[in-house]
Amino acid sequence: VDGGARATPATEAPAAGPASSEAGTAAGLVPARPSFTEVYDGHFKAVWLGLRRFGVWERDLEDAAHDVFIVVHRRLPDYDPARPLRPWLLGIAARVASEFRRKSQHRHEVVSEDVETEGARLPSHTPTHGVRADRALDDKERRLLLHRALELVDFDRRTVLVLHDIEGHAMPDIAHALEVNVNTLYARLRQGRFDLKAAVESLMTASSVKGSR
Repeated sequence: VDGGARATPATEAPAAGPASSEAGTAAGLVPARPSFTEVYDGHFKAVWLGLRRFGVWERDLEDAAHDVFIVVHRRLPDYDPARPLRPWLLGIAARVASEFRRKSQHRHEVVSEDVETEGARLPSHTPTHGVRADRALDDKERRLLLHRALELVDFDRRTVLVLHDIEGHAMPDIAHALEVNVNTLYARLRQGRFDLKAAVESLMTASSVKGSR
């Protein structure tokens, strides 16, 4: 995936067979399962930004993205094309991010001012189309504040916040992607919003105190 020796062959996933989803069958039309190349080219940037929002350090992003697409390549034949692709991909990204965060708990990284900006620090081979802008954040300073605040939120709650409030995915799709009960996710979302608000207020207070000195 990173263009080096580790890159995964861009093979075509098997076409959707008789075991298509009930939703597709009921509609009389089963969506075509995308090829690995289509998924990679169309969604690499979204996965990269998702990993950053899930808290993967910048130094680990390339390796984490590589791991995500290794899993995608292996699991794509099992993907249900009747369901949205993006939540499925970001569900995989969340699991990979959790593992990277576990491995790097002993590290400390200062969040740089260019984090979360459109196209920031992406590899030169990264496709740049197909990813919507984060409409909830209209400037770099607010993006930075959000990222720093998210770092203070429990990972499971943070994951739901990112997928629902930032990415805008429906809760049933998130539940399917994460394999977690919807009611559990709503509880995490409520607590996560409370925690995020408290974190933002704390950071703004600290910034005001620092600026007044």
